[in-house]
Amino acid sequence: MVKNRKSPTGLPRDPSLAAYGETQARELAEHFLSLPEIERPTAIFSSPYYRCLQTAQPTSQALGLPIYVEHGLSEWYSPVKPDTGLHPRPASANDLKSFIPQINPSWSSIWYPTRKGELVEEAHDRAGGCIELFHSAIDWRLPGQHKRILLVSHAATVIALTRELVGDRELPLRIGCCSLTVLDRKQGRTGVRGAYEAVKLNSGDHLEHGASRDWGFEDIVIKDGKVVEDSGIPGTENEQDYPVGPHLSEVEVTSRM
Repeated sequence: MVKNRKSPTGLPRDPSLAAYGETQARELAEHFLSLPEIERPTAIFSSPYYRCLQTAQPTSQALGLPIYVEHGLSEWYSPVKPDTGLHPRPASANDLKSFIPQINPSWSSIWYPTRKGELVEEAHDRAGGCIELFHSAIDWRLPGQHKRILLVSHAATVIALTRELVGDRELPLRIGCCSLTVLDRKQGRTGVRGAYEAVKLNSGDHLEHGASRDWGFEDIVIKDGKVVEDSGIPGTENEQDYPVGPHLSEVEVTSRM
């Protein structure tokens, strides 16, 4: 089981991929490499969790692209039980580069999820806020460089991001391991939320055995967006939950005003 695999980074709840997942990551890279250059990703942004970075690594190597780490793409956790501590937070891109050399630490994360966990609605709020800020930040930091961006994240976060981008929080969607969800901007649309349409949802066509072990929010919802509370990491009871939410430089904040 995943929880029994040792974490290469030493962070709790940060396992490596199983051998099957490593094979899927290579299949993903082969898929992108088989596409015409005009259809390939021009940038890769990944959750800071090791299994996502591992998934992105073969594609990074195949396409000659760096991996940018974005904490806003992090795993979703349900709210922590009182007095049990906080959920984990992965290290900075600089530190993670020692595990994944393809990481380019020049990108500083624009959003940090709370370590206290999120309700389903809050997970969608985080995804929507992050992706809006991401659009502005990438135009500011990497102007005109990228049109096809690969985001590597976790099932819950992918679902929330997709729903925000297509403008439908009730969109039925389950996400399987190493599946592909492809969105295109609607013609003539500006902005971010609701400005995209789905080309593929949870596609496993690039995988020999298709998408597997799919997951959806309905698997954990009790009622009305409420979910079962989870325990935090022992020993983190007195740690600060910081930073949380938007995290831009003073120059970038000023440029948005």
